[in-house]
Amino acid sequence: MVRTASAAGARTGRVVHGTGRRIRKATSAEGAGESGLAKLIELHALNSFGDMLITVALASTIFFSVPTGEARGRVSLYLLITMAPFALLAPVIGPLLDRLPHGRRAAMAMSMLARAVLAWTMAGVITGGGLALYPEALGVLVASKAYGVVRSVVVPRLLPSRLSLVKANSRVTLAGLLATGVAAGVGGLLHLIGPGWPLRGAFLVFVIGTLMAFHLPHAVDSAKGEQRALLHSEMHAEVHGEVHAEVHGGVHGARALEDARAPKASLRTVGPSVILALRAMSALRWLVGFLVMFLAFLLRDEPIGGLRPTLALGLVALAAGTGNALGSVLGSWLRTRGSEATVTAMLLLATGATAAAALWYGVVTVVLVAGVAGVAASLGKLALDALIQRDVPEAVRTSAFARSETLLQLSWVAGGAVGILLPLNGVLGLSVAAGVVGLMLLWTVRTLFRVGLRRRPTAPRVA
Repeated sequence: MVRTASAAGARTGRVVHGTGRRIRKATSAEGAGESGLAKLIELHALNSFGDMLITVALASTIFFSVPTGEARGRVSLYLLITMAPFALLAPVIGPLLDRLPHGRRAAMAMSMLARAVLAWTMAGVITGGGLALYPEALGVLVASKAYGVVRSVVVPRLLPSRLSLVKANSRVTLAGLLATGVAAGVGGLLHLIGPGWPLRGAFLVFVIGTLMAFHLPHAVDSAKGEQRALLHSEMHAEVHGEVHAEVHGGVHGARALEDARAPKASLRTVGPSVILALRAMSALRWLVGFLVMFLAFLLRDEPIGGLRPTLALGLVALAAGTGNALGSVLGSWLRTRGSEATVTAMLLLATGATAAAALWYGVVTVVLVAGVAGVAASLGKLALDALIQRDVPEAVRTSAFARSETLLQLSWVAGGAVGILLPLNGVLGLSVAAGVVGLMLLWTVRTLFRVGLRRRPTAPRVA
């Protein structure tokens, strides 16, 4: 028995070691190992693993452990306490990163450490599901989204010469999705031990992530040649500042000119193609947030096709995850040319699938719309990345990534809020969703005809 156990342990060790080598080889391909991108891919996989463990713990307490009516109240409270403050805090994240160009590794490490502390604290109160849980969940949400923004900013700094930005982002995203799938199973097993164990597992994951963040290359903290992207600027304020500077002259005039030219965070002056893609992606993120909240309650309250609620939810979740992974894989083939058409096509695909689900509401169409929304959001984001790479100079690209990511996060929040507030009627809800994305599709197509398929980069304004 001892020899058998020893042999089994040795075989397991070899399998684990071989799997680790294959994973490291895949993440380090095409120069990613030399540039440091492989370390970021591994860190993002760990981040996604930890976030999923927290999601499993919260869902089991807030959503699955109580009747539908009470669960809707709890999730509504969760949205109110977490999403509303986040909507106020999120616009600050992008501009704040502009002021911390040399502290990105520390920012990623602190986001990990904050979630480690909060996960351990939540493990002690999650059984009762009391109000103390929600402020801690807000802290986890803010830290997670802050990490997401920093990660988008960091990728261009670690880009190998043999990879395009869109392909690099595709690898990072796919690694996160694979880790999420594994974490869902691990979280379920830990939950069988007790409701707090997925959070204790997340604590360990995020502690390791904190250490890994500091091992990223020093290029992450390099701000050489960077400037701040002007995503919005009131032209009359700038002109007024110039006149004011000329009138007053001297040091005070120069300071007035600098203050007048300070950018205000919104979406302008990064080029029409980037604006087109941002609008389309905002609609797609809105749709994803809506479907997550709306279908979660709808399928639990009114299962479709005679399926059990857990089976129906599982099919939708599987379709959405598969769609996300497929979009990330397809992103490896995406080229910078025609990215405007790509993101418009994704919005058209999502609109068609949502309208079909509203017209022919059933198991097939609901699963289809979840999968299509996953593909469209994933591939559309990669097309947006390609446009930022093409149209935004390297000097301001990191700032543009930070601000665009903040907008997309807010769009998800808005979609989730609508999904939780609508009556649980499948046809009504999907009709509303189809109407919203349909209007954005018309706006996007109109802009596409005006912009055309550009091949030359447009120069954005910089501060």
